[in-house]
Amino acid sequence: MSPLNADLLFAEAQKASLYLKLLEQINKDFNLANEAIDFPMSILPEELKIQLHEKIYRLIQYKFAEYLNLLYIIDVSEEQIKKLDGSDLSELAQEVAFLILKREWQKVWFRNKF
Repeated sequence: MSPLNADLLFAEAQKASLYLKLLEQINKDFNLANEAIDFPMSILPEELKIQLHEKIYRLIQYKFAEYLNLLYIIDVSEEQIKKLDGSDLSELAQEVAFLILKREWQKVWFRNKF
């Protein structure tokens, strides 16, 4: 249920025909956090990964309070965030982007399953 990286997560989502639901969930939660992001339904997984990473990177760097609010709204585990190494900002943003993807995928997967 918990993929090891973004590519496996996307493959799982596509296999279950839930990739579009995942996109909808991401867009919805970012909008709830007042961090408007509007990924088009046609975006490819690789591009989604890049754009999500860039968005998180900019939030950490310039809008830290909004970044924390986003994590709260998406419900990313504080414990997992604390385990990350923050010495390289780009690396940190990539890892956080993956945690966000994983959490959003859990929501979509559960909703579809039950």
